[in-house]
Amino acid sequence: MSSGPGLESLVDQQISIITNDGRNIVGVLKGFDQATNIILDESHERVYSTKEGVQQLVLGLYIIRGDNISIVGELDEELDASLDLSKLRAHPLKPIIH
Repeated sequence: MSSGPGLESLVDQQISIITNDGRNIVGVLKGFDQATNIILDESHERVYSTKEGVQQLVLGLYIIRGDNISIVGELDEELDASLDLSKLRAHPLKPIIH
């Protein structure tokens, strides 16, 4: 049973996940199951603010429950590396309401 098109092709690649509570978690996809529970390695949370640059909180090996995932996206590592997150300002995401 497949949990969604495309996740298989993202294993061992850097991805970005937006959770239902508005968190942005970036890490290397190591695995997932039929409920779309996701295992990330080398992960960190990006915390956005309008007053200061993006903070990156180290999470390491991290599991996210499938029912808390809103969006999974492939991350362009070259583009991401070129961003100066310390100068980026943005409003934090609000929780997703289904």
